[in-house]
Amino acid sequence: MRATLLAMLVLGATAAMSSAPAQAHELPFCIKGQGYAQAHGECRFWTYEQCQATASGLRAYCEANPFYVGGPPRHPRPRGRYSY
Repeated sequence: MRATLLAMLVLGATAAMSSAPAQAHELPFCIKGQGYAQAHGECRFWTYEQCQATASGLRAYCEANPFYVGGPPRHPRPRGRYSY
């Protein structure tokens, strides 16, 4: 019984470690260029400016992610009275 339990535990741990790594979130802007092997680059930036800051000084550039389907990040509306 113990041997079976231990074998199942080892098999489960091995399966968990051998699975594919989690994918990063697909955000609106991608960095591309030298050192980025994926065809559409690494899409990990919310703004174009964030991407440009990372690409600065590298042989890289930024483009909009053609596969992004989400909306812009939501910012809470300020509370209080509005004057018209």
